[in-house]
Amino acid sequence: MKKNFFKVSAVLLAATLLSTSCIGSFGLFNKYEQWQCSMTSSKIVNGIVGLILQPIVGGVCLFVDAVVLNTIEFWTGNNPVAANVGKTVNVLGSDGNYYAVKTLEDGYEVTSPKGDMVRLSYNAKNNSWSISQNGETRELFRYNEDGTIKATLPTGEQMDVALNEYGVEQVKTAVGGAYYYALR
Repeated sequence: MKKNFFKVSAVLLAATLLSTSCIGSFGLFNKYEQWQCSMTSSKIVNGIVGLILQPIVGGVCLFVDAVVLNTIEFWTGNNPVAANVGKTVNVLGSDGNYYAVKTLEDGYEVTSPKGDMVRLSYNAKNNSWSISQNGETRELFRYNEDGTIKATLPTGEQMDVALNEYGVEQVKTAVGGAYYYALR
C-alpha cells in the first residue's frame, strides 16, 4: 500500500510540474508539425508518413520541448528553436504596399517596395529599441523599471508613458499625430 502511495504521489507531483501555467512556445514540436504537414504536395502521403513518424519523432520533439527548450525559454525569455532569425516575410502595410520584414538576432530589418531600408534593434543591455535609417541611429524608447517606457521623441525630448493604448496616444499627440509604433 505504501509503495503505491509513493508511486501515485510521484506521478502526481511530476504531472503538476509539467503542467504549470508556463507552457512555452513548443517551437521544436511546431516546426516538426509544419514540416510533416507540408513535406509533399499530397495530404494522403503526409498523413501516412505522419502516422509512422508521429509516435517516435513527435514524442521526442514534444519531450525535448517540454523539458529542455521551454525551461530555457522560461528562464531566459528566448526559445532557441522558436526564433526565426534570418526569416523574411512580406507584410501588407496600411498604405496597401508589401514590406519585406527580416527577423534579425536583435530586431528587424524592414525594406519598402522602393528599396528603402529601416532597421529596428533591441539592446538588451539598455533594455531599449532603436531605429537606424540612412546611416543614422536613434533610440525610440527604453523600458523603465516600473513597467512604463521612456519614449524619445524626434525632437530629442523624452517622456515617460504607460505601456498601453493611452501611452501610445500620448506619444502620438506629442509628435503631432505622426505614427509611433512600439511592441515588446
